[in-house]
Amino acid sequence: METALTRLVGVRHPVVQTGMGWVSGPRLVAATAEAGGLGILASATMTYPELEAAIRETRSRTAAPFGVNLRADAEDAPRRVELLIRTGVRVASFALAPNQSLIGRLKDAGVVVIPSVGAVRHAEKVAAWGADAVIVQGAEGGGHTGAVPTTLLLPAVVDAVDIPVVAAGGFFDGRGLVAALAYGAAGIAMGTRFLLTQESPVPDAVKQLYLSSTLTDTMVTTAVDGLPHRVLRTDLVDRLARAGRTRALVAAVRNATRFRKLHGLPWPTLLREGARMRRARALRWPQVIMAANTPMLLRSALVHGHTDTGVFPTGQVTGLLTTLPTCEALITSIITQAHQTLTALPKPPSN
Repeated sequence: METALTRLVGVRHPVVQTGMGWVSGPRLVAATAEAGGLGILASATMTYPELEAAIRETRSRTAAPFGVNLRADAEDAPRRVELLIRTGVRVASFALAPNQSLIGRLKDAGVVVIPSVGAVRHAEKVAAWGADAVIVQGAEGGGHTGAVPTTLLLPAVVDAVDIPVVAAGGFFDGRGLVAALAYGAAGIAMGTRFLLTQESPVPDAVKQLYLSSTLTDTMVTTAVDGLPHRVLRTDLVDRLARAGRTRALVAAVRNATRFRKLHGLPWPTLLREGARMRRARALRWPQVIMAANTPMLLRSALVHGHTDTGVFPTGQVTGLLTTLPTCEALITSIITQAHQTLTALPKPPSN
């Protein structure tokens, strides 16, 4: 199925596997790429050497194009950009809007730049700066998300920019792909659906927790890190929501310290990154401290499988998922169902 996205990136199918921290590693990304979609490595939870190794391993597993998701506000973002250029990574993805100079450097080197956005004004801004495409996530999506549903945000962004738009938030099958195309999108991006595949590194017990969830078992809360975050509703999340601000900040500082030790980050570096995050997201310092809490809570859940002490980011779509296919089977079924859906649509009158 050829669209503006497939032509831009060089993949066979207009399906994107998003960059999920602690989840989107070489095995999942390469499996997606081999199946004809665009896999994206999540580097925000990787050190620079770990990202180098992940790119190298992904390249050893597939010759197909893939991408890397970067934190635009990271202290070493320019260095990581140069790594992508040097290693020939096809796509640079950003969870937050990159600045104009980063976009320019990547484009000059032939790297396709695809930021993720959650508002029309953000899409307009990165398009004016030269982004090649955007991923637009509606409220149904997992992790940090906004309040506008995909069915309203997607057409608004499509109408506002003249670059390819990829739809995210609530997609999991071929019917959704057809709906996105009808809105004017060039493809769909999925996180939770790819988290629940055989190649996903998430522990089996955690996958079963997701599969057993219903459409009402997710919630958007600011209790995790001070920003709206869609997660599975668990006892831990409920306790975080009930905790006072002082207790929450103490826990956040403790987890930030663990994250610093895990990645070997000096305190000055962590503080500088916090200051950048504060400016980029217009946060108060307590929110910055809470944001430092997130990586360790996600790691506890998605890496170690601690269902009682971890936080589980998820799209609302988890309530409709019941299987753990391979990436190949998933993408094949999406494209097959999309063609079947298109064929079954009522034909317009001949006159």
